[in-house]
Amino acid sequence: MREIILDTETTGLDPGSGHRVVELAALELLHGAPTGVTWHRYFNPDRDMPEEAFRVHGLSADFLATHKRFEELVDSLAEFLGDARLVIHNAEFDMKFLRAEYQRCGRTLSNESLCTMIQARRLFPGAPASLDALCKRFGIDNSHRTLHGAMVDVDLLTSVYIELTGGRQRGLGLASERSAEVRASRRAERVARPARPHEASADEVAAHAKLLDGFKVAPVWRQ
Repeated sequence: MREIILDTETTGLDPGSGHRVVELAALELLHGAPTGVTWHRYFNPDRDMPEEAFRVHGLSADFLATHKRFEELVDSLAEFLGDARLVIHNAEFDMKFLRAEYQRCGRTLSNESLCTMIQARRLFPGAPASLDALCKRFGIDNSHRTLHGAMVDVDLLTSVYIELTGGRQRGLGLASERSAEVRASRRAERVARPARPHEASADEVAAHAKLLDGFKVAPVWRQ
């Protein structure tokens, strides 16, 4: 199963109000394990950067103006995503922006998505479900996350997602399989020995008969 951990940074909260995606990072998982293959780009939004958004991710309009527009990179992104399921924290937000960007390019985003925030709330009802809160819960170091950044968040979300989907239990399962392999190997190394004889010796038979002769009443099998 191929999945893509994905995160975006934007100029604001609503693509319907003209806000755009300015950064996107994606990391490939195969059967729940990171492959190390990533896709990461910044985009020129052709607009200003609101101060409140800049405080979140630190991406200025001047910096972004030096990068390509989303429509220039959409083919590369679509090829990387393929038909994989997208794993996103607060997926509704990112998917809304991605669909809007695809629509601008005359495309349709058809990938399914999984929201790790919803997943966490189901597993831990009433507990905080932010990415920072989940990192703390699972003991994942996020001290370098001073600003929101798509690639940083994707790396952290990958670790969180593995924990949410039973990463530690998988490790225990692998350990059990390894133990079984060791046991099988040890069995194969054992040297077969002939069975020890259990038949009574002539002296033992004679001693047993002498013992029975001393009984006042003979045993049933002698009568």
